[in-house]
Amino acid sequence: MKTVVISNETDPTLDSSVKSSLGPQKLSFTTVPETPPDSPPNGSNDLEMQSEEKSQDVLLSSKTQLADQSNYDVIPAVTDVGRDTVETSPPDAAQGTQDKSKTQGVFPISTTQLLDKSNSETIPAVTDVVGQDAVKTSPPDAAQGPQDESKTQGVFPISTTQLLDKSNYETVPASNDGYQDNIQTSPTQVVFPSIHSLSPATRLKHKLHCSNELIVCPGVYDGLSARIAQAVGFKTLYMTGAGSTASMLGMADLGIATRDDMVRNADMIANLDPHHHEIIADMDTGYGGPVTIAQTVKQYIRANVAAFHIEDQVLTKRCGHLSGKKVVSNEVYLSRIRAARAAIDSERADIQLIARTDANQQLGYEECMVRLKAARDLGADVGLLEGFKSKEEAAKAVKELAPWPLLLNIVENGHSPLITVDEAREMGFRIMIFSFAGLAPAYMAIKAAYEKLLHHGITGIQGTGIGPK
Repeated sequence: MKTVVISNETDPTLDSSVKSSLGPQKLSFTTVPETPPDSPPNGSNDLEMQSEEKSQDVLLSSKTQLADQSNYDVIPAVTDVGRDTVETSPPDAAQGTQDKSKTQGVFPISTTQLLDKSNSETIPAVTDVVGQDAVKTSPPDAAQGPQDESKTQGVFPISTTQLLDKSNYETVPASNDGYQDNIQTSPTQVVFPSIHSLSPATRLKHKLHCSNELIVCPGVYDGLSARIAQAVGFKTLYMTGAGSTASMLGMADLGIATRDDMVRNADMIANLDPHHHEIIADMDTGYGGPVTIAQTVKQYIRANVAAFHIEDQVLTKRCGHLSGKKVVSNEVYLSRIRAARAAIDSERADIQLIARTDANQQLGYEECMVRLKAARDLGADVGLLEGFKSKEEAAKAVKELAPWPLLLNIVENGHSPLITVDEAREMGFRIMIFSFAGLAPAYMAIKAAYEKLLHHGITGIQGTGIGPK
């Protein structure tokens, strides 16, 4: 076995400057005196020596290029990595000289362009995320040439000046989480929903709380009367219990109509045009105890009813303008109001609760005030004193309960004096219903046409333009 040592000190192929930069280096290998039977021919050792020499030449050439600083390009470093500059390695010597156009794909812009601040745009940074005052965007890619500004607008639709202008921001209250006093929203256009997109109950609530308007409602009792009221221009309608009982059952209002009768009729009328009209519906006594009342209220809510009134008569009730009415105790009455209020709150609905008392006929005006004030304190939205005995009494009730809204029920030929719309508005009433405004005229017109048909053989409607269309 023989050991061969080659030193760069004795290698005549190396320049003296390269020798000094590399330092003394030695390469050693051993030779095997004899070749095993399965080994390659004796000439393989010469090939291995030539391969080693070529590898040495490549290694020495690469080290020479690495030592040459002119092969490096200095670019600005990212300041948060703790270095001033980052040096990129030169191209691989084994690959020869590279095309600069290909290099542009790796370094699309020069160091001078990067250091030129005029090529950068400063935009406000999110200070609570990255902790910086500003973030600089890099200039356009030099290999791509000038960019179209219209495309850039898609990324930054508003200018830096607009972003920094606080008048473009809207301050909204923040939740009490202890982290922020307020939140600034980006410049935007505020679009409020159309009044017609709100529910009928929400629209009626808005009318009561955001205006001093007197809401005048004609009494309707079926689909035809409701359509006529809508056609002539009324926005809020009143579904009368007396009219519904007469229309559906052909009976007087003596507590005959059931909860299902009233819910079905209210549902039909309220949904004829729920986006433009609101329905106030009679709920009588609630049709039972607190549990039944709660179920009835929820059914009215699902029927799209905007408001309802519930009263203090006994279950075998009668029309408010008939004699012989009897009322329950104040405790029972308030239990009805409490049950109705709880049902509304559980459904998170805007349906308006109207507390009605019929105690004036039996117990007098002062008892009516006691009941209405208690109902108001329990959360009733509107009050209704049925059967005023004089105009003065009506005006007094409005003043005594102000600013709580009151509803006035006008029944021509009933027990109360006739009060006009102008008089009611001057007194301060907020809602005015005319329960028999549709039923009484319809009765008279239908009766006249039938009598003419019976006695004269004609109805008398020819020439009026009223027909199947």
